[in-house]
Amino acid sequence: MPRARAIETAITARTGPLPTGRHCSFLPLTRDAAARVCRGERAERASAVLRLATEVESAAGDCWTVLLAGCDAPARWALSPRLRRLSEATSLYAGTSWWFAAGSVHRRKVASTQSHVEDAVADGDGQEFAKAFIGYDNAMACAVVCAQAARRGHRQ
Repeated sequence: MPRARAIETAITARTGPLPTGRHCSFLPLTRDAAARVCRGERAERASAVLRLATEVESAAGDCWTVLLAGCDAPARWALSPRLRRLSEATSLYAGTSWWFAAGSVHRRKVASTQSHVEDAVADGDGQEFAKAFIGYDNAMACAVVCAQAARRGHRQ
């Protein structure tokens, strides 16, 4: 914990504190989409997506802090396995037949944007990390929404 406090202090010294009550949000679209589908069919699988998105968001905040501080702390490397679990949960929510057929464009986009996030972490680039996460959030949210629409018989 003292190391985390030192990292936070170093970043705050460089950037200034966030306004009171504000925090970074890395997956707002994904969390919102998953929360909306939690009320419908496949609620259990959608709940897993929401739970894992919340875990990823927390890990992403820790990872970004470490990247901005220029450290090589364990939080930097804890994100990738969580991203993979979230992507897997999303594929289970979507269903195999949709994920590998009509949803294949979403599957490829999720994989591509996940790779961009992981590359930014490996490069230690906080700015690229933030940009990559925007793409990942968009890809994940689109996959969740389009999978739900496909089940309801709407055109993707």
